[in-house]
Amino acid sequence: MLRSMTGYGRSQKILNGRDILVEIRSVNHRYYEYSSKIPRAYSYIDEKLKLLLKSCISRGKVEISVNITNIESKDSVIAVNKAVAEGYVKALREVADELELKDDLTLSKLIKLPDVFNIRKTPDNEEQVWEDISQTAREALKNFVEMRRIEGEKLQSDILARTDFILESVADIEELSPKTVENYRSRLYQKLSEILEGREADPQRIITEAAVFAEKIAVDEETVRLRSHVAQLRDLLDTEEAVGRKLDFIVQEMNREVNTIGSKAQDLDITKLVVDMKAEIEKIREQIQNVE
Repeated sequence: MLRSMTGYGRSQKILNGRDILVEIRSVNHRYYEYSSKIPRAYSYIDEKLKLLLKSCISRGKVEISVNITNIESKDSVIAVNKAVAEGYVKALREVADELELKDDLTLSKLIKLPDVFNIRKTPDNEEQVWEDISQTAREALKNFVEMRRIEGEKLQSDILARTDFILESVADIEELSPKTVENYRSRLYQKLSEILEGREADPQRIITEAAVFAEKIAVDEETVRLRSHVAQLRDLLDTEEAVGRKLDFIVQEMNREVNTIGSKAQDLDITKLVVDMKAEIEKIREQIQNVE
């Protein structure tokens, strides 16, 4: 089953006093490219998140965003710097006495002065933090993978419909090709008869010329290989592994066979079928650019 490289997944949980929001999004990319937006204080989880995502994602430009809010304020300890506070009080009252000013110093005014309070962040329990974030990230990743799977189903359905059209066109070409040789033989006989002014043309010469022409326009090998490529493509669509690169190679080979048929074609109806097949193959190629 195909998986799209485009996806989005989100999860939000409140665990151990932290409101954790994780979002994962991705777009097309030839390889697996990871980037993250994580608060600096939690940068130690970045490599772990990268490995977690890589376990489920093989291709795509992937970005994970982590937002953490400490709703119970357990991460900080506030302490009064008594020495600084006493220094402020002493200095202010000395100035008040010297300048004969009213002493209106209050606690509310004192706490607004710089460095009266020290705010110290309590050390994280990194194992617990990672457990909480990874739990949220795994749920976001599950939602992300599911969206990729749903998008992949749509891509697969479209590609299968286009391969059906290609196989129908191949069958039409296989039916038209022998008729092209027969038509050439008839035209050649008529042309030679006109040149010979009514005398009977040499049947052996016509057979030889028709055989040479048939050899030049024969597309049996190309149609057989094209059918084989389509079968391989369909088999890959049903595998669970990442197949985007393999599909790209097969589509190139399909295009090569159709181009060869087009270069050999000496029939307008076959040429039209070739043009239509090339258009369908190009649409398949565009679709698989979004396949993991």
